[in-house]
Amino acid sequence: MILVTGGAGFIGANFVLDWLGQSGEAILNVDKLTYAGNASTLASLRDHPGHVFARVDICDRAALDELFAQHRPRAVVHFAAESHVDRSIHGPADFIQTNLVGTFTLLEAARQHWNTLDADERAAFRFLHVSTDEVFGSLGDSDAPFTETTPYTPNSPYSASKAGSDHLVRAWHHTYGLPTLITNCSNNYGPNQFPEKLIPLMIANALAGKALPVYGDGRNVRDWLYVGDHCSAIREVLARGTPGETYNVGGWNEKTNLEVVGELCRLLDEMKPKQAGSYRDQVTYVADRPGHDRRYAIDARKIERELGWRPVETFESGLAKTVRWYLDHQEWVDEVASGAYRNWIETNYAQRD
Repeated sequence: MILVTGGAGFIGANFVLDWLGQSGEAILNVDKLTYAGNASTLASLRDHPGHVFARVDICDRAALDELFAQHRPRAVVHFAAESHVDRSIHGPADFIQTNLVGTFTLLEAARQHWNTLDADERAAFRFLHVSTDEVFGSLGDSDAPFTETTPYTPNSPYSASKAGSDHLVRAWHHTYGLPTLITNCSNNYGPNQFPEKLIPLMIANALAGKALPVYGDGRNVRDWLYVGDHCSAIREVLARGTPGETYNVGGWNEKTNLEVVGELCRLLDEMKPKQAGSYRDQVTYVADRPGHDRRYAIDARKIERELGWRPVETFESGLAKTVRWYLDHQEWVDEVASGAYRNWIETNYAQRD
């Protein structure tokens, strides 16, 4: 069995579904079920014998100790995190608590468990920490992409809290010998993503006839990674990565926000055309968010060179799959669009007109 934290969130849930669809090994899924954790995403696993769900906060050391003692996992894959930059600007305290205190608490529980294992089990144990390219800061238009040795220069409360959690994981390896791995990924997109992030927000707003709010001039650049490709990369790192190492995971798809929104509108015009006009007519520019990083780009050559991993999806193929999924799963979208979510959209965008 492996222990997965945040397995009801976007990337975590995709990983859990993917893992159980391809592996005979069970998962202990630990999730607090905050606003972005949606248990209905895992509805197909309700009677799956290999899926054990525990509603537990990773800051609760006693509960974690009990889970480790009962299930004795051979590995931890740590997704659980507060992850939205805008939310971190409005309320940074939750990000410090979950991303820093939670990671520390999980590391200590894992270390205690690891110390109870026999020599062979200790050697085989892994703690894989899933992080972000945002810890590296912002790139200029002509700067080389981030590598695993790029200095950390986080610019938001979110990225600072993730940078701190990366440093904790690294320190627990070098100080205590815990066999850790770190992955730093670029912007993920795909099925089951909470509609506060760019792509699902634009799809939901487009279909509802609402404005498509684009920050600033829309020329901020991100590297886009289809979530299924990210899951396959994590499996490779977990299976064959070298303890103590970091692996950048990217999609080789640098796009401006305007390009992303434009391609989304093109796909929606094709798959679900409006009665008149184009979805592009709904694009609206809003004031930029504070400290908005201009460009992220991932150099993913190390993971390809050492582990043979490379993304399968192009941006175009992955985005087409994503749009189709949202069109076919409107009930899921309606379910997550709760009152709390609508309040958040109002708080974040209404004041940017």
